[in-house]
Amino acid sequence: MKILGIDPGYAIVGYGVIEFNGGGYYAVDYGSIITDAETAFPLRLQQIYNGIVSVIIKNNPDAMSIEKLYFQNNQKTAISVAEARGVILLAAQNSNIPISEYTPLQVKLAVTGYGKAQKPQVMEMTKRLLKLKKMPKPDDTADALALAICHAQCSGTRLRSLLNRGRW
Repeated sequence: MKILGIDPGYAIVGYGVIEFNGGGYYAVDYGSIITDAETAFPLRLQQIYNGIVSVIIKNNPDAMSIEKLYFQNNQKTAISVAEARGVILLAAQNSNIPISEYTPLQVKLAVTGYGKAQKPQVMEMTKRLLKLKKMPKPDDTADALALAICHAQCSGTRLRSLLNRGRW
């Protein structure tokens, strides 16, 4: 099963594609879509949408995992992230990719086994699970890979049944 993990934002959107075959995780592709603060916001949204569509076309994922938006103190930032998240969801929906949403707590729990793990712990476990020599930068990319691992963990029961039926 190929999973696209997304850490949404409007300045940086991290993405990570992993392959999960029941026996382990393998990083297939990862990176970030970066938009310039000097660019008009609607054009930034278009760049994000086009970037996600390109990643989807290149990798043909079976599922997408994205971080749930949680309330932040800065409402302007939260609204802008929500708008960016909307175009990301639209790209996946237009590509008929099933979408799953996870909270940071769920990601930490799935990757480290501890819901209150600190960011360095999550990054280290992500690196180990994917057998990477070093953690990708920026952190948004590492977070996206962790989101993909989270989906593989959380969908395990369903995934195993599909594997047993030969659908993946």
